[in-house]
Amino acid sequence: MIGILTEKPSAARNFAKALLAKKNGQNFKGNFEGNDIIIVHSYGHLYGLVYPRYQVPKEKELRYASWNIQYLPWDDNDICWKKAPLPKTKEAIENIKTTLENCSEIVIATDNDPSGEGDLLAGEILLGTHLDAKKLSRMYFADESVKSIQKAFLNRKTIPKLQDNPEFKKGLYRERLDFLSMQHTRIATYYSGCNAVLRQGRLKSVMNNLVGKQFEAIDAYKKIPYYQNRFKDENGNVYINAEEEMYPNKNDVPAIYTTSSVIIDEKQIKHTAPPRLLDLAGLSSALSKKFGANTVLRTYQKMYEKQIVSYPRTEDKYISPEQFKELLPDIDKIAILVGVDSSLLTHRQPRKTHVKAGGAHGANRPGTNVPSSMDSLQQFGDGAEDIYRILALNTLAMFAEDYEYIQEKGHLEKYPNFQCVTNIPHKQGFKRIFCDQDEQDKTTGKVLGSNAVPFIHEGFPKPPVRPTMKWLMKQLEKCDVGTGATRTSIYAEITQQSGKSDYPLLHDAKGKITMTEYGRLSYKLTEGTHIADIKMTEKMQQTMREVADNRLDLTEELHQMRNIVADDIKTVKKNATRLNITIPDKQEVITGLWQGISVAIKPTWGGHKWTKEEINKLFAGEEVIIYGLQAKDGKKYDVKGKLARQKYEGKEYVGFAVTKYMSEDRISGMWNNEMVSIKKEWNGHTWTKEELADLFDGKEIVVRGLCGKDGNLYDVKGKLAKQTYKGKKYVGLTITEYMDEDRVTGIWNGRRISIKKEWNGHTWTSGELKSLFAGEKITVYGFRGKNKKEYGVVGKLSEQSYNGRKFVGFKRLGFADN
Repeated sequence: MIGILTEKPSAARNFAKALLAKKNGQNFKGNFEGNDIIIVHSYGHLYGLVYPRYQVPKEKELRYASWNIQYLPWDDNDICWKKAPLPKTKEAIENIKTTLENCSEIVIATDNDPSGEGDLLAGEILLGTHLDAKKLSRMYFADESVKSIQKAFLNRKTIPKLQDNPEFKKGLYRERLDFLSMQHTRIATYYSGCNAVLRQGRLKSVMNNLVGKQFEAIDAYKKIPYYQNRFKDENGNVYINAEEEMYPNKNDVPAIYTTSSVIIDEKQIKHTAPPRLLDLAGLSSALSKKFGANTVLRTYQKMYEKQIVSYPRTEDKYISPEQFKELLPDIDKIAILVGVDSSLLTHRQPRKTHVKAGGAHGANRPGTNVPSSMDSLQQFGDGAEDIYRILALNTLAMFAEDYEYIQEKGHLEKYPNFQCVTNIPHKQGFKRIFCDQDEQDKTTGKVLGSNAVPFIHEGFPKPPVRPTMKWLMKQLEKCDVGTGATRTSIYAEITQQSGKSDYPLLHDAKGKITMTEYGRLSYKLTEGTHIADIKMTEKMQQTMREVADNRLDLTEELHQMRNIVADDIKTVKKNATRLNITIPDKQEVITGLWQGISVAIKPTWGGHKWTKEEINKLFAGEEVIIYGLQAKDGKKYDVKGKLARQKYEGKEYVGFAVTKYMSEDRISGMWNNEMVSIKKEWNGHTWTKEELADLFDGKEIVVRGLCGKDGNLYDVKGKLAKQTYKGKKYVGLTITEYMDEDRVTGIWNGRRISIKKEWNGHTWTSGELKSLFAGEKITVYGFRGKNKKEYGVVGKLSEQSYNGRKFVGFKRLGFADN
């Protein structure tokens, strides 16, 4: 039996379809070309490196747990590179192990990424389940189409030893390098002088540095005019002498030239080939005004899983001759789908500029499964139609003729050094299908005239362009830093589109980039460091390839990080001093044995400094009481608690955990697996024991007999939820439904409100309520004035005040015409 390990469930389904396997429990089983096969799948990474403190001997744990700069750089010789199963992966790991341990051969069929990610993912599973000693082979597939999978299975290559597999080594080096780069986050955070975590990394720091430099150039730019003699003919073409002197003042320009006739030197037809095929970064940039990078990534992946588009994480800029042949039969169907006239697709032979032997997945393009309609793409989520349309147009342009223009070159008869080159559109070719907006207006010149007259030209130094996603991706592409997919995912992370960072470095507004306060601080602190230098990142990319080819030793290359980190600490410290940043005193920790392990706790909690007796009790696992703490509202309260394992921002630690709040005005309990404290009463209603039990259990309750601002009684339904008031987070009752017969509830401006069912005698219809809660203006007719004439009003919901009381209600904005 041959076992095939795929990366995710969708891949397993595609492999089963291609290799004629049927569902068998969690797996797929069948026979292909005389081979009994069974297909299992992972769910992406099932294993991950454990936290730094658990990578080292126990006596060094506290050094690697600390964010204090005195413990950096790390000694990579201390690190054992231990991996452990990620949360909620036990069942998947067990299924893979029990299924593959009886197979005579295990085939790695995870994604063959440029960075070795897929091979690393499979390798850590095989090592973690002790299956690496079995006969191993690798499938290399361009995509998950039937033909690609079948061909990859029949042409799979044997892997003599997992650890010697070049792609596995490449992924291992990248992963360990990124792990060691975590030190740079600690360095920047330590010297920031604030509580924000300034996340750094090979690509994060480079992106932020490029944007920071660009904004510095913009701030330094001065629009200082210069003046120069030039000529202009009757068609508006300008003739320039490259050596003509420039003057700071217009009056200083000498009037030494007179009208001259024009001599045509050259006139020829020139060609421009269609633009290169897009990568995921280029695609995301093109869509950045409508969709965030993370949306494009997520939607594209879903489309790929159904073969609507090609493999996302490719680094190829071309397609192979085989991929061209596979695409060719579908271009007419694709053209009809996106509204392109098929008669324009006359260049049906492979272009050398777009089709080359080699590569793996090929550039991003439409997949083998052509959708029945553009509307059918909506099932894949936001941006699916736009993604497909741009990919299709970009690809179809390859099948159109070149763009042609007539280039004329000329000079002035009297003054030969004054010359002009103009490009005049001749045949639109591929531009009738697809054209980069930045290139559209570069060849819109006019024919050279007969005579040219002198004039004084006022010019300015070219200003630096404002950073956009498209601009940033081009800077990274120039230096071959990361694949298009990697650039896009990291961009989504540092602009907080992926939700992975509480302290985003950059902000994206429809593709336009600005720097956050964290980004500006990070830029200033890391200026001049190795981690923020694009050349270093470029070098690491090359090192990764050389490690894979056995030209460099993985361990030796990782040793280099010690010197890099040591140098960067000096640079960041110097930058912090220059910025006059005051580094807050770092609290010394108290160490001791708790539950048989060495732990470190802070010497204070909530402003309370531990006594020796309290410390002894805490390490012994006993509860202690802290008296006289002050709440945000100024009231005093007491708490009872003990040491416990906790997690903050994904990092595990041992610290003081409250087991009970002991305030007279508050009551504590377990809610959502955490100890919380809520007020004993709400809006004048005191909680009963039964209500508290339901609230802490996460259930909804009904509170009756509340008194409204108008003096009327009403009832509400609600439950506990995390909330924020004036920037302070707390847990309290949130209303899920008002139960007043005279009122109606809904979500307005992101919060639940209640409004009266009628206004000035008019009862709201369901359609009107929907528009009102959506924040829209509505027009209502049927009112009568004192003169008995009927009139209408225009209005919307807004926050209002009556007798000092605030409420949300319908506000008339004007009168409507009949």
